[in-house]
Amino acid sequence: MSTPYDHKAVESKWQDRWEKQRAAEVDLRHGHGKYYMLMMFPYPSGDRLHVGHGRNYILGDALFRFLRMNGKRALNPMGWDAFGLPAENAAIQRGIHPRDWTLANIKVMKEQFRRWGILYDWSKEIASCFPEYYRWNQWLFLRMLEKGLAYKKMAPVNWCPSCRTVLANEQVVDGACERCGTPVVQRDLEQWFFRITEYADRLLSGLDTLEGWPEKVKVMQRNWIGRSEGAEIRFEIPALGESVTVFTTRPDTIHGATFLVLAPEHPLAGRLIAKHGKHAEIEAWIETVRNTPRIQRSDEGNPKEGWDTGVVAVNPATGEEIPIWLANYVLPEYGTGAIMAVPAHDARDLAFARQEGLPVRLVYHLEGDADTDPASLAEPILHVGVIRNAPPFDGLRDGPETLRRFIAWLEEKGWGKARVVYRLRDWLISRQRYWGTPIPVVYCDKCGLVPVPDAQLPVELPYDVEFTGREGNPLSRSKSFVETKCPQCKGPARRETDTMDTFVDSSWYYLRYLSPRDATKMFDTEVANRWMPVDQYIGGIEHAILHLLYARFICKVLHDFGMVGIEEPFQNLFNQGMITRYSEKSGRIEKMSKSKGNTVSPDELIEEMGADTERVYTLFIGPPEKEAEWSDEAVSGAHRFLQRVWRMLEKLPEAPPTAPADPELERDRHATIQRVTHSLQRFSFNTAVAALMELSNSLSKALEEKTASRLRCEETFDTLVQLLHPLAPHMTEELWERRGYTESLLETSWPEHDEAKLRRARIELVVQVDGKVRDRVEVDAAADEKQVRATVLASPRVKDFLAGREVAKAVLVPGRLINLVTRRSA
Repeated sequence: MSTPYDHKAVESKWQDRWEKQRAAEVDLRHGHGKYYMLMMFPYPSGDRLHVGHGRNYILGDALFRFLRMNGKRALNPMGWDAFGLPAENAAIQRGIHPRDWTLANIKVMKEQFRRWGILYDWSKEIASCFPEYYRWNQWLFLRMLEKGLAYKKMAPVNWCPSCRTVLANEQVVDGACERCGTPVVQRDLEQWFFRITEYADRLLSGLDTLEGWPEKVKVMQRNWIGRSEGAEIRFEIPALGESVTVFTTRPDTIHGATFLVLAPEHPLAGRLIAKHGKHAEIEAWIETVRNTPRIQRSDEGNPKEGWDTGVVAVNPATGEEIPIWLANYVLPEYGTGAIMAVPAHDARDLAFARQEGLPVRLVYHLEGDADTDPASLAEPILHVGVIRNAPPFDGLRDGPETLRRFIAWLEEKGWGKARVVYRLRDWLISRQRYWGTPIPVVYCDKCGLVPVPDAQLPVELPYDVEFTGREGNPLSRSKSFVETKCPQCKGPARRETDTMDTFVDSSWYYLRYLSPRDATKMFDTEVANRWMPVDQYIGGIEHAILHLLYARFICKVLHDFGMVGIEEPFQNLFNQGMITRYSEKSGRIEKMSKSKGNTVSPDELIEEMGADTERVYTLFIGPPEKEAEWSDEAVSGAHRFLQRVWRMLEKLPEAPPTAPADPELERDRHATIQRVTHSLQRFSFNTAVAALMELSNSLSKALEEKTASRLRCEETFDTLVQLLHPLAPHMTEELWERRGYTESLLETSWPEHDEAKLRRARIELVVQVDGKVRDRVEVDAAADEKQVRATVLASPRVKDFLAGREVAKAVLVPGRLINLVTRRSA
C-alpha cells in the first residue's frame, strides 16, 4: 500500500525551508544573466485574497521558477501599494487608524503568499505608506516643481460628496463614484498637476518600441493620448468686437460650417448671453452642465442639450453669419472649447442640427451622385468624395493633400493656422484625503508658496488625526500638521493639506526595489541602469491606461533628469484574464467578487487538497490571458493528477531491469520537454499542464505493463518532476529529495530535449484514394515517397478500392498521409 501524500506537512516543510534559505534573494551588484520580472504591487485591502486573485501571483511564481531553472538571475520583488481611500474609509467605519489597518492587511497577505508557495525577494520589500518611501515622492515633486512640470491652478474636478475627495474620470461610472455609488458633482478647486502633456508625443512614439506589449493596451493608450492634427480657425463676432477660435481636424469642411458651438464654461459664454431674454434660465442650465462629470458629457449616448445665444459669428470662408450656440457636448478642455459645426459631415453635429432645426450644407459629394438634398440626409457623409461649392477647392478629392492645401489657404488669408491637440489632460495629483503622500509646500503670508527644503523631507503624516467622517480633509483639522514655520522667513506658515494621487506611488516603485534601503537618494542610478528595464511586467488589464501611462511618463522625466538611462520602464507586458464563477445573487457567471458572493477561499482549498492542487488547476483552467470559469468539480482532477504522480515514486523499483520498448518512452520524454518548454516560454501554462498529464499517463502505463526499463522509468520520472516543479513546487521538491537528490529543484538545470530522439522508427500514415480515407499503413519514419507508395499499393484494402484503376499521381504529406489520385478522377 502506497504512502499517502500529506500535503499539510510537505507544504509547511518546504515553505519553511525556502524562507530559511532566502531562496529568491538576488544580489543586485551584478547584472550578468539578469531578468527583472515584476508583478504589479497589490493594494492591501481588508478582504482576504480569493482564488481569482491567486491567478496573477501563481502565474508569476511559475515563471520565476522556470527562469531560475533556466539559469536566469531572476529578480522577483514584492511590495505594497499601501496608500488609498479604502483604508481611510475603514478608519471611519471601524475606528482603526489607516496605518494600523494597512499593516495588519499586509501581514495577512504575506501569509497567503507563503501558503501558495510563492517566492519573492522579501529583502527588497517596500510599502508606499512608509516615510522612507514617500519622502522620494516628495523629492520628485520638488524637482518637477523646479522644472515647471508641477504646478497649481484652479480647475473643475469630479467631486464625490460621500468620499469627500476628487475623482479621476476613470473613477466615475455612469455619473457616480465607482467606490460608493454616490452621484458625482463638479467643483472648482485649486489643484496640483503634473504636466504630462509636455510628454504627449514621446508617450505616443514610445509605444512603437514596445513590441512585447499587447496591441490592445497600446491602442488604449494611443486613444487616451488622442493626438489630433488640424487647424485653429478664427471666427469674428461683430456684436462683441472680437473673435472666437475653434479647433477642427477637418478644415476642409469649413464651407459647410452652419453654426458654432461653445462649451458652457467658455470664457465668452457670459458675454454672449448677457442680453439674452432668458439669461437667468441659461445661467442655471450652465451650472447644471458644469456639475455633470466630463466623462458623462462626452458619452455619445448622453442627451445633447443647448441654447442659442442669439449672437452670430462670421464664417470666414463664406462670409455668412452663423449662429453661436452653447451645448453640453462640447468640453472646455478639448482644443479651444469651441467647435465649428459641420452637420453634413459629422454625426454628432448632424444629430444636434436635426434636433434644433439648424441648416445642413454639404461640402463633400459622393462621386457619380447628383446633388444630395441636405434635408434628406439621414447619415453624415464622412469626408469622402469630391468637394463642390467651396471655391477655390471645387473638384478636389478627400485626402491628406487636400487638408494641407486648406490649412495653407487659411494661413495665407490670416484666418487660421495648423495645430496639433491632444485628448490627454495634465495629471491632476491633488487629493483631499489623509492617507497619501503630503505635498511638500507651505503657504506664508509674506513669502507666498514656498517649497519645503530637501533637508526637511519627509513631511510626515501625523498619527494623531481624527477620522470622524465629517466634511473636509482630516489633515486640515490637525493643528500640529498645518501650523509650521516658513523655510524662508521663519515666520508662521500653513502646510499644504492635499495629498498626492496614489498613482504617484506606483509610477516609479519598480526603481525603488533596486535600492530599497538607500536613505540618501531616490534610487541608485548605476544599479538601475544595470537592471532596467523590467523584462516582464505582469498585471491586470484594468491598469492599461492610467498606471502604465503615468509610469511611462515618470520614467521619461527621470531619464531627462539624468537619473536613469532608459525611457520605457517595461519591456514586456502580460495581462492575465479574470476568473469567473456562478453567482447565486445574480444568477449569472460573473467575475469573482465578495459583493457577488461567488468567491472561493484559497485557505479552505489548501486545507483540503493542498496549495499545489490550487496552483495546477489555476494554471490549467485555460489560456492565462483569457477569462476562465472556476469549477469546483474540476479542481479534483488536478488533485488526482498530483496524487498519481506521488504514487509513481513507490512503483519505480518494480520496473524491470531491461525492456524492449525503451525508445518509445524516451521519445515521449523528449517530446514533453519540448512542449512544456515552449508552452512556458509563451505563457501557455494550461498546455504545459496537459503535456505533463500525458507524460504521467505514458509513465504509468509503462510501469503497470512493465514495458520500460527501471533506468528509463527513473529518468522519465525525474524529468516529470523537474518539469512539474514551477507549477507544483512543494510536492516536486519532496519527491526530488526522496529520490536522493540534495540540491533544491530551483538549483537544477532545466531539461533539454534531443531532436534526434523525437523521431519515431516507424510511423502510421493515413491512406486516401481520391481524397477519401481508405486505410492506414505503418512505414519506416525515414521512408521516401517511392517507398511509401510501394507499401500503400501492396495493401489489400487499397487494392480493393482501386479496383484496377491506374494511379495518376500520389501526394505525400510527410508524417501524416498519402493521397492516391486515380486516372479517372485526375
